[in-house]
Amino acid sequence: MLPARARDVVRARHAVFILTATVLVIAGCTPSALPSPSPAAPAVPASATAAPAPSRPAASPVTLTLTFGGDVHFVGRNAALLRNPRTAIGSFAKQLTAADLAMVNLESAVTTRGTPEPKDFHFRAPPSAYTALAAAGIDVASLANNHALDYGRVGLADTLDHAARADFAVVGAGRNVDEAYAPYVVTIRGVRVAIIGLSQIHTLAAEWMPTTTRSGVAMSHDRTRSVEAVRRARAMADVVVVFMHWGVERSNCPKEEMRTFAAAMADAGATMVVGTHAHVPLAGGFIGNTYVHYGLGNFVWYLNSDSVLLTLRVTAVPSGGPDQARVAIAVVTPGVVTSSGRPAPVTGARASAVRSRLAASQRCARLAAEPSSQVS
Repeated sequence: MLPARARDVVRARHAVFILTATVLVIAGCTPSALPSPSPAAPAVPASATAAPAPSRPAASPVTLTLTFGGDVHFVGRNAALLRNPRTAIGSFAKQLTAADLAMVNLESAVTTRGTPEPKDFHFRAPPSAYTALAAAGIDVASLANNHALDYGRVGLADTLDHAARADFAVVGAGRNVDEAYAPYVVTIRGVRVAIIGLSQIHTLAAEWMPTTTRSGVAMSHDRTRSVEAVRRARAMADVVVVFMHWGVERSNCPKEEMRTFAAAMADAGATMVVGTHAHVPLAGGFIGNTYVHYGLGNFVWYLNSDSVLLTLRVTAVPSGGPDQARVAIAVVTPGVVTSSGRPAPVTGARASAVRSRLAASQRCARLAAEPSSQVS
C-alpha cells in the first residue's frame, strides 16, 4: 500500500479512457433528448464594455523532495528479508519515508510461474516484495530493466497483476506498448509529477519490446516513441522524471549512448534523468537545466557493494509546467550494501572511500555543476 500521505494519482491511459467515454456519451445524445433552446438574450449596447475579469494571483513555487535508490531484488541471501517485509529495506527507509516521493528500480519479476528466458541471470520474488517497498516509504518502482521478463510474459503478467493488487505504482512495463510507455502521474501539494521508466539494455531487447498486441518493457531504443512519451508527460505535468536502466556493468563512466540519450530527454522536456544498472554508483550534474544522474548502484542486493541514496529538492510552480521546475539541490548520501543485503549509510573512512570513487566518476561524466539558467 502507498504511504498515508494523500495524493491524487492518475495514469495517463486512464485519462484517455475517461475522455473517450465522455465523447461517446455526447455522441449518443439524440436531438429529441436535447433541451429546447432558451430565448435569445437581449443585445448588449455597443457602448457597453464587459468588466475586466479579476486577475488571479500567481501560484507560489513549491519545493518537493524526491528520493531515489538503485537496483532492488530479493534473491539469494535477500530472499530471507521478505520474512519480515516491513524491515526488508533497512535503515534508509527513514529518508525514503520522509520524501514527498521515493522511487527505486525493482530488478525482478514478481511471480512464482513462467519459464526462464535464454539469459544468464534470473531474478524473481513473491508478491510480498511490494509490501516491503511500500513499508519502506517507496512510492514507485521501475520495471524497465533486463529482469522484468526473466520468466517470460507469464511472469510479467503476474508482476503487473500483483502490483495492481497491492495498489503499488510501477512504470516502464505494460500489457501493450501504450501501457509500457505511459507515465505514472501524481499530484503533490498542487504540483503534478510524471514519471516514465525506460531501459537501454540490449540483451533480448527485440524480444522484450512491447507492441500493440504484446506485453513488454519500454525501450529507449525506440527513440521516437521515448521522446514522444516525455513530451506527452511534459504537457500534463509540472515535473517530468525519466528513470533509466542503462550503462556498462562495473563501469562508473557513462558511455556515449547514455550521454546522447540523456541530451535527447533534456531536449524533450525532462526535469531530471536518473539511472541504474551498472552495479556501481556514477555521477550527477546538469545538461542545460535538466539534472542527470547516470547511476545509483545497488540498493537491496545479493552482493556487497557501494550504494548511494540520491535526494533531489525540486522547486516547481503548481500548473506552471516543467519550464518553471528546477532541481535546486542534489544530495548524494554514500552507503554500502551490507552483509544482510540491505543498504546502509556510512561515515568516516568508508564514506570517504565511496566519495573517492564517486569523484572519479565525476571526472568522466561531462556534466555541468550548475543549471544553465534559473527561473526568473
